[in-house]
Amino acid sequence: MKGYFAIVNPAAGGGRCGRIAAKTLDYLRTQGIEIEAVQTRGAGEATVLAREAYAGGYRNFLAGGGDGTSYEVINGLFPLAGGQPKPALGFLPLGTGNSFLRDFTSNGLNHALEAIVTGRSRPCDVLRLTHRDGMLYYINLLSVGFTAEAGELTNRRFKRFGEAGYLLAILLCWMRLHFPVFPLRLDGANELDQRPCTYLTFSNSQYTGGQLMIAPSADTADGLIEMTRVGPIGRWDFARTFPKIFTGAHMTHPLVSRTATRRVDFELSALIDVMIDGEVLRCQPVSIDVLPLALDVIV
Repeated sequence: MKGYFAIVNPAAGGGRCGRIAAKTLDYLRTQGIEIEAVQTRGAGEATVLAREAYAGGYRNFLAGGGDGTSYEVINGLFPLAGGQPKPALGFLPLGTGNSFLRDFTSNGLNHALEAIVTGRSRPCDVLRLTHRDGMLYYINLLSVGFTAEAGELTNRRFKRFGEAGYLLAILLCWMRLHFPVFPLRLDGANELDQRPCTYLTFSNSQYTGGQLMIAPSADTADGLIEMTRVGPIGRWDFARTFPKIFTGAHMTHPLVSRTATRRVDFELSALIDVMIDGEVLRCQPVSIDVLPLALDVIV
């Protein structure tokens, strides 16, 4: 078994990761942690680096950056990973969102470093999106509708402002609020759900966007997809309800509901915006399912 393979995105967190990562890795080395570190130079490179390192025998990985870096690393490990020992992923939370860690701590970097030094880990589900042109894997959240539209606008216009940029995008999307339909079936049900909604999320963990507790009942190791549905809520009602998402209290609204499921099958006829672990893409989703406890997370 080799040591850790660290993949660092120096641009994450508005460049903060590039300024701090080397010192952070040096600290871990003084604690006896063997680390080979590489920096990414562009989008998608972390996936290639993780895939090559896994094929070369590495099973312990560190993602230096935000949720987007972890997402790319996960997609380098899967679908190659599947046997024993499972891959393990630790975090250097030096990016903008770092949402996944919020399920376990509000003291991101210090908590993450302690977990790496002490070898503290726990099993974690990995969720798999099958779309018309391939597969993607994630450990945090996939969303469609309002949240994906806000994520797309954030990445296109406001990424440099961090969490404030996401909130600004939410405000602009609120001004043109609409209620799309995403036909789907849960766990192979006969009935096709075609209810209009504001947004749908399919979560593995509780948080998104840094501090938004969008799925308070989600459990990263229960073998289930936590689906949150927000129905066709009015603009001003939405404005009153949205601030409650920081504590999970939005779930008390009569138009907000949750369902735990093992599989989601879509019947979509066109490409849509999909936000997956903070990254936004256009694709045609076919299904979401769970790889139970396929990953160890060092938290």
